[in-house]
Amino acid sequence: MNKKRIIFAGTPEFAVPSLVALLNSKHSICGVYTQPDRKSGRGRKLQASPIKLLALEHGLDIYQPVSLKDIEAQAQLKALKPDLIIVAAYGLILPKAVLDIPRFGCINVHASLLPRWRGAAPIQRAIIAGDTTTGITLMNMDVGLDVGAILKKQSCEILPDDTGQSLHDRLSELGGQMLASHIDEIENLAATPQDEALATYANKLEKAEAELDWNQDAMLLERKVRAFNPYPIAQAKIFDQTLRIWEAKALAETSDQADGIDIVTAKGVLRILKVQKAGKKPMSVADFLNGIKK
Repeated sequence: MNKKRIIFAGTPEFAVPSLVALLNSKHSICGVYTQPDRKSGRGRKLQASPIKLLALEHGLDIYQPVSLKDIEAQAQLKALKPDLIIVAAYGLILPKAVLDIPRFGCINVHASLLPRWRGAAPIQRAIIAGDTTTGITLMNMDVGLDVGAILKKQSCEILPDDTGQSLHDRLSELGGQMLASHIDEIENLAATPQDEALATYANKLEKAEAELDWNQDAMLLERKVRAFNPYPIAQAKIFDQTLRIWEAKALAETSDQADGIDIVTAKGVLRILKVQKAGKKPMSVADFLNGIKK
């Protein structure tokens, strides 16, 4: 095993187990790239990314360029003399000039079984589509959206009650495990080109998608509720109130059980189980209905 100089590029919580895997390896992390601090929360204070916080904890050198298309940013990265760049949910495009810098290339930890679900929201799109399996792909990065050759894949079952959050958490851990298993010899892994005929695209989540449409099937609506938890959270107008829908279940027909609000859809019934009023915490439908009766 040759000790490698590695740059890690990642931003959100998803990327944390991947950086931990590198921290626990014999390799040298010569720099951590993460997106600039963003204003967040009620106070709109600048917040460091989860990757920046972890890097600070371990005394790693941190770089936060607004773009890697900038010549100075590229020169700074090149000066670090990386053998390899590992990317996990970084959020910035790596132009060809950057992809060409490390001698062992750039490897992406992607949350789907490529070529299915290339793009920004593979976890949520897999749930919405009704997929029963997804996984992690380690791939060589190339110019284009998740088009590079595949090095390793590992499957992960999508459970019937998975939310965007629960599936995210399992895939995040799986990504870290795969890096830990393969980082020592990653430059020697066989690369398999993707089959373009099988490619599908996971477009970025838009808040407008969160509005539930009762003209759709109940099963699809249930999958949307799960996929959009915890972002952007499904919502619908019920009893003249716009409510966020945190939990719902598709049923074949209505019943007189009191644990939910049944909505008739184009096919089947969607039972709403957990809701949130504006400015309030999420609550069971039973508590919501008790509030209306008072």
